[in-house]
Amino acid sequence: MLYKTIALGLLEEHPTLHQELRTRGTLLQTMEHYASELKTRHDYWKDELHQSQPGSDPLQISSKALELALQDLRASLPAASSPSATPEEEAPSLDEAMRFLRHHTPPG
Repeated sequence: MLYKTIALGLLEEHPTLHQELRTRGTLLQTMEHYASELKTRHDYWKDELHQSQPGSDPLQISSKALELALQDLRASLPAASSPSATPEEEAPSLDEAMRFLRHHTPPG
């Protein structure tokens, strides 16, 4: 669920792409694809960081791996769908992403 929420948030950062996907009826399919890709990249980076930093706190490794996976995924979004933010603005931090998730995730 976490990966789908993040993937949807990334797509929403690109209003033109988001609207095009909604119009075509492929938003759900695309969001699920990016969520799967994000999970794959997150797992990859966790393994890489664990090997390069043995003995590190697993929670720190997972957090850093998620940041790296998000950077990878952002870079893979179509270039024509630049975000509504200006290029000078910094991408959201992991803390901002987690606040977004807490706000948009129903209590479980």
